Amino acid sequence: MTNQNTNKALLGLLITLLLTTRAFSQELPFGYPNTERTKVSINQGWKFHLGNPNATYYETNTDDASWESVNVPHTLALTSLALDGLQDEKTQLEFHRNVGWYRKSIAVPQNNNKMFLEFEGVHQVTDVWVNGKHVGKHGTGGYTPFHFDITGYVDKGKDNQVTVLADNRRSMVVPPDPGPFDYVKFSGLYRDVYLVEKHPVHIGFNWEAKRAGVTITTPTVDVVNKNATIDIKSVVKNTSNSPAKVTVVTRIIDAEGLVVLKLTDDATIAQNNDYEFDQIGSLEDNVQLWDVDNPYLYRVNTEVLVDGKPVDVVENNLGIRKFELNADRGFMLNGKSIELMGFNRHQHYPYIGDAVPDALHYKDMLQFKEFGFNIMRTAHYPQDNAILDACDKLGILVYEEAPSWISMSTDKEWWNNFEQSERVMIRNHRNHPSVIIWGGGINHRGYVPLAHNTAKQEDPTRLTASQGSRWTGWQTSGLTDINANMLYGPFIWDRSEPMFAMEGRVGPEALAPFRKDSLMTGLISWTAHAYYTFHPTHDKASNKIDRTRSGGMTIFRNPRPELHWYKAELRKEPFVYLLEAWKKGQDSITVFSNAQSVELSINGKIIETKFPSKDTIYDGLHHAPFLFKNLKYADGEVKAKAIFKDGKTKEVVHKTAGQPYAIELLLDTVGRQFTADGADILMAYATVVDKKGTPITDYKGKVNFSVTKNATVVGDGAAINANPMFTEYGIAPALIKAGTTAGEVKIKVSGKGLKSANATVPLTSYNPNVLAADAKPIYDFKKVRIDIGANDQLVQFGWDFWNGNGEEKKSHKLPEFNNAEVSLATNSTDGVLRWLGEMNVIGKYGFVYGDGVLCIDEKGLSINLKGLPKGSYKLTTYHHAPQSNSDEMDPNKEKLKEIKILNIPYERKLTVTAGDNSKEVLVTEGKMMQFNEPGKNTILFTVKDEGAAKVSIQGTTGKGIWLNGIILQEWKK
Repeated sequence: MTNQNTNKALLGLLITLLLTTRAFSQELPFGYPNTERTKVSINQGWKFHLGNPNATYYETNTDDASWESVNVPHTLALTSLALDGLQDEKTQLEFHRNVGWYRKSIAVPQNNNKMFLEFEGVHQVTDVWVNGKHVGKHGTGGYTPFHFDITGYVDKGKDNQVTVLADNRRSMVVPPDPGPFDYVKFSGLYRDVYLVEKHPVHIGFNWEAKRAGVTITTPTVDVVNKNATIDIKSVVKNTSNSPAKVTVVTRIIDAEGLVVLKLTDDATIAQNNDYEFDQIGSLEDNVQLWDVDNPYLYRVNTEVLVDGKPVDVVENNLGIRKFELNADRGFMLNGKSIELMGFNRHQHYPYIGDAVPDALHYKDMLQFKEFGFNIMRTAHYPQDNAILDACDKLGILVYEEAPSWISMSTDKEWWNNFEQSERVMIRNHRNHPSVIIWGGGINHRGYVPLAHNTAKQEDPTRLTASQGSRWTGWQTSGLTDINANMLYGPFIWDRSEPMFAMEGRVGPEALAPFRKDSLMTGLISWTAHAYYTFHPTHDKASNKIDRTRSGGMTIFRNPRPELHWYKAELRKEPFVYLLEAWKKGQDSITVFSNAQSVELSINGKIIETKFPSKDTIYDGLHHAPFLFKNLKYADGEVKAKAIFKDGKTKEVVHKTAGQPYAIELLLDTVGRQFTADGADILMAYATVVDKKGTPITDYKGKVNFSVTKNATVVGDGAAINANPMFTEYGIAPALIKAGTTAGEVKIKVSGKGLKSANATVPLTSYNPNVLAADAKPIYDFKKVRIDIGANDQLVQFGWDFWNGNGEEKKSHKLPEFNNAEVSLATNSTDGVLRWLGEMNVIGKYGFVYGDGVLCIDEKGLSINLKGLPKGSYKLTTYHHAPQSNSDEMDPNKEKLKEIKILNIPYERKLTVTAGDNSKEVLVTEGKMMQFNEPGKNTILFTVKDEGAAKVSIQGTTGKGIWLNGIILQEWKK
């Protein structure tokens, strides 16, 4: 055999070995279940061909060598800001009405696992072939996820050819088609694609059925006592040909990775059948609530075992919150009224349309948070998983709706697809705590029984909104929970129910009525960003350079100056912003600030000090604008000094701009990484300034962007007016697209007669193994809670009890810790232990600290542990001197006549020591602990090979030492 043949054989053997287990190796963090499931992004390395819908490019012998190489997210064609000059209709008869063919080779391991292709979204009808065989068609629409089981179509242990036909031609039965709609429906394989491997016994996709995947609800949330009940329904599918003994272990994990609740259930699932594990548990102590200011997230990790072996795992976030619409106080979150203030959001980005990488979805919501917005409406269709993840993490509420605009079809198939889109939207996003409202109608048209009923059937825990307007019918919530209307002018409202503006205008005049009226629940203004539309009458409809419509920000996410008022109104941090540029002819100045007053000066001379405007159009606002009028312009500078209640000040200065001189370059890297996945995009902003750094807000020239290898400027050379780029508000934006090799990207920006600028950004490596990349540690530590007292102590569910008698010294077994043993001992031979039974102390854990053991020894008390496994531990001890609440109805009353232990003097302060660690704890006392915490101490210690540990408790006056209970738990090293 030649060396060449030998090398080929070894390479083939290596590939075979790599494909015999899983599609990707799993390097998982501590405690995360290692199962058969993998989820691998296959966004990279597709071959793409535009057009030819009737071709047979799915055939295995198709030569795609000359096709374009692309990465997902991908649009069929880049788009200019002027929609390529096309004069289309609102039904979008021509624009992007084409098909795209995508082909890719995927490796499939040689094993008995199931293989799936998962698509987050494709516009809009999708056909999939594997190895030339048609797997299926998804024709519901382009805004919801779907999957195909390809197990029977792949050759295990080999490379397999996948072909996708993304058909965006106009349809009469796929909403929002046939239109019209006031937005552009873009095209392509525009959301993430995954290869998912699962054991034959596994948890399915949430959208498969109403009863599928994992469903998490919180039947009770007590915001006063900080506890919650959590219900988790997990549907496990046994696709094998024999029964399976299945265990489901569900762990609720806090933000530190600690398991705070563990639920375990078993069942035998018949072959080719499924079973719903309905598990319920509660968090009793110090539940962290999710809200817009503190979006605390737990994790719900659901592990599936067959015959004790881990085979599958899925994980969801959990935000524990309680919300309602109160007839008198409006929307309430966790018992507090909050005003819902935010913006509608289209998923459009310049040039790339809907093909938006996850990082930009996240950045959109990070920008919402920057301005103080607390709600986002997904106008007018379900949006990417990444946007919901961002809202969960950042604390932004979500109102989501099925794909539509105004039109309603009479075709039954259209309604079937609308209903199915709504069902899939809800199933896909039902576990997101940020979602509070499902659309219960068709935009502009008011409530639709089908939409409302579908939402309530799929998810009765959320509110539904009517989606009405003053020109399309009954002004009411109707069947839905919320009277959600488009408030752009006069409206009919009898105040019999709260009013919620799902759309409305922007700025202080628009928001003021909602701030002063608790029954006007909130305002979601139109829109956050400029967006693409073929609407024929908007103010830029005929613009040959930029036809994007509306937006508090440009389509490039550059905030328009007026939008900055929201930071003054909605944020708590001291803020001041000067609206106008200081240029010839300027005779008024507007200042946005949350200060008490603002002092204005021109060229160092104080002109006037103002308070917020008292104009009635601003009634209700917390921070109306400061208006300075009849100013005499002079070249130089204008300065606004905000003076706050505490006397502190904050200043902002605008200077008269000189001649254009240079460019300043800003790369928007805040809160994100730039990832080498071939599709990630970084926003770049170039500001033209004079010699002193003053922006030239009316600059008429263009700016050119260039990058080094391994990145590109989106639209460069594509004749879509993207590069060189014009300025708006003095800023020229660009989209920088990542390559696929990690390293450093250098970006340069230049312009005629201007000093250029440079910036660099690291391009981080990309891990396509999504499951492994997202996995976080799980610390599932053993734990035992022990209530200490005499034989007549009152014990409680979930607590072990350790009973003693008189002066008896006693030990207690710990089965949870390999049958280790804990014992109590006085530190001298003269010491005694006195055990006390239940004294009915009132308090949350009164059954623990209402009894206990009293050590009488000048040298203190020891808690001795032996037989513990080697490792780190945390010990919590309770120290309370109880008094009795017994009365005539209490059987303990007679016992009080004999007990003298309550009269024994006790230490008020204790020192708890374990090894080198030492902590002090104050001993509490009494019979009423309803609103107080008992004395409690937590200390860490380490057990070495010999398995023994000692925790010493000492006082300072030789009096008695109370110990009521202990909690022993394994701990992180």
